[in-house]
Amino acid sequence: MGGPAEPSGPSGPSERSPRRPAPSAEPRPASRLDPLDGLRDPRDPPCDVFLTGTVFLDIIFTGLDSAPVRGTESWARGMGSSPGGIANMATALARLGLHTSLAAAFGDDHYGEYCWDALEQGEGIDLTPSRTVPGWHSPVTVSMAYEGERTMVTHGHEAPHELSAPNCPPRARAAVASLVPGRREGWIADAARSGARIFADVGWDDTGRWDLAELPELEHCEAFLPNAAEAMRYTGTDCPRAAARALAEKVPLAVVTLGPEGAYAVDGATGETADVPAIEVEALDPTGAGDVFVAGFVTGTLAGWPLPDRLAFAGLTAALSVQEFGGSLSAPGWAEIAGWWERVRTLENQDPAALRRYAFLSDLLPGAARTWPLRRAVPTLGFRTPS
Repeated sequence: MGGPAEPSGPSGPSERSPRRPAPSAEPRPASRLDPLDGLRDPRDPPCDVFLTGTVFLDIIFTGLDSAPVRGTESWARGMGSSPGGIANMATALARLGLHTSLAAAFGDDHYGEYCWDALEQGEGIDLTPSRTVPGWHSPVTVSMAYEGERTMVTHGHEAPHELSAPNCPPRARAAVASLVPGRREGWIADAARSGARIFADVGWDDTGRWDLAELPELEHCEAFLPNAAEAMRYTGTDCPRAAARALAEKVPLAVVTLGPEGAYAVDGATGETADVPAIEVEALDPTGAGDVFVAGFVTGTLAGWPLPDRLAFAGLTAALSVQEFGGSLSAPGWAEIAGWWERVRTLENQDPAALRRYAFLSDLLPGAARTWPLRRAVPTLGFRTPS
């Protein structure tokens, strides 16, 4: 059974000089829905989720009929710009109403200034643990989207590690970590000791060893969320569901994303499983969909939802994101989620069982929804404000 079908369609920052706002990063209104409403306590940490990583300036070309051909010039009918990299997940978390804190290095060029303002002013993300690195230029990625896929070209230099990695992460309910084979990140253990629930994903193992022993930080993780290919290689299985069951022997909760087939989760403590199919959508750009999925799952977990609801919600947010271009540009907020739920319930020939899978949304969502669909892409880094 598929899901409902949707019609196509260090301590603080360095001294920073005053500068004009980033007009192209439209300030988003305060979230109309707090997923942790009723769960907050004055003794709680001010931060819901902490994360760290590299921020890129993403420039996305859209409206290409085909892949660029060598020796020719291709004109794109659309273009967007936004912070990318770890900013994709930070934005997705913030748009779902979680108080998000990000530790990252920012270049002291205009690109870095734009990304800082877009995240801090536009999305309300706490950048207190972040740093501006003098003389370091921002990493840049150009993404060309066509035929439901994308091609990317990136240029950048690694920031000094002592400036890009947190010395002492802030207290938080949760932290999201991207594990790297053979690398131990001290901040993960520090965050776990301070009470943060650790959620982790992992990238492709370029060494080809695919050895779980090379992911020592797994011992601190509450949940591990690889994709199917990664999960099978790390467990030596030929089935993603078998891989999830094997991983659940190593971590309390294993979640394996299955691409167009949805996602599968195994709770290693209780033995509970959840298998939720993907929502049928027309994918325009998959950039950042995995980050959005993790953000949705973290949100549902902190809110205390049942495992199947968490999995369904994460899949929904990812499905909404692939219908838009860009990474952080496409991360949905509650208005978009409400718009989708309002829309699919009016369509004919929907599978009633599929709709019931998402019925929990009715008790969560604000009454009013914006017009569906929404577009966020901006064509340039910033327009000057009228004097």
